[in-house]
Amino acid sequence: MATPDLQQRDLQAAATSHRGDRVFNRAITVAAFISLIILAGIAIFLGAQALPVFQELGFSFLTTTAWDLTTDPVSVGIFGMLYGSILLSVVALVIAVPASLLLSIFIVFLAPKKLASILTNSIDLMAAIPSVILGLWAFYVLNPQAEEWQRLLNEYLGWIPFFENASGNFLGTPFIAGFVLAIMVIPITTSVTREVLGRTPPDLINAAEALGCSMWTMLRYVALPYGRGGIVGGVMLGLGRALGETIAVFFVLKLVYDTNWYHVIESGGGSVATLIVSRFGEASGPFEVQLLLAAGFFLFLMTLIVNMIANLIVSRTGRLKK
Repeated sequence: MATPDLQQRDLQAAATSHRGDRVFNRAITVAAFISLIILAGIAIFLGAQALPVFQELGFSFLTTTAWDLTTDPVSVGIFGMLYGSILLSVVALVIAVPASLLLSIFIVFLAPKKLASILTNSIDLMAAIPSVILGLWAFYVLNPQAEEWQRLLNEYLGWIPFFENASGNFLGTPFIAGFVLAIMVIPITTSVTREVLGRTPPDLINAAEALGCSMWTMLRYVALPYGRGGIVGGVMLGLGRALGETIAVFFVLKLVYDTNWYHVIESGGGSVATLIVSRFGEASGPFEVQLLLAAGFFLFLMTLIVNMIANLIVSRTGRLKK
């Protein structure tokens, strides 16, 4: 049990024993602190913009669903947008998590090595596709197909409130926006899940096989419980990605300021990021810009909290395995 400690001490000594290592060590330390400074600068700037808005509008800025600056006093709030961000993320996770989990299981336990390598590289490359490209693809290619899928959902499952569509308009729906987000979440979640499942101790797998367990039984009682914490962490990282996405959603979602509670195939919805990108260019004045920056501050907080929870889960899982 003393081997990991010795390895850690050796690594620490190696990081400062040579001139090149010392330079590299200091360079990455400076880079880490610069990242923290930039993050803190963003938080301070957005917080400074949000404070006057919060002082003037109070909690109604978070609980109101409206965006009308022509009234006196103004009727402005981002509740519908905050809720919409969560709804789109939930739709994305419902699609992305099963797909990511099945892909990871196939790559780690079933696929031949060459095919697994190709799939791994392909999925990793998906993460590098710019969101504006995905948005354009969704607008021109996915929209017609998704419209037909939603018509079928409404025809056969319309008795379920989630799949009810009274307007007959199947474009600009949370379903399409969530599907696009799912495509962006899958590479992140699959990458983390694949790494976690790939670290399942071979002894446990061999023991399960020696006891005559089927693949499903091994997955259910050995691999999935072993990687549970890491899988949850990957899902949370994907959730953070979905919450902050802007351009791709802007292309395929019809922005409305009313709260769309659960009609996922009904045209209309919203998210904080979409609100900002749609209103920023045509803001009526400095006060509206300040309102949008305040909305960005609360989106920043929500995304930051989700990522912190994900990191805690992943680090806790690592400690438990030691």
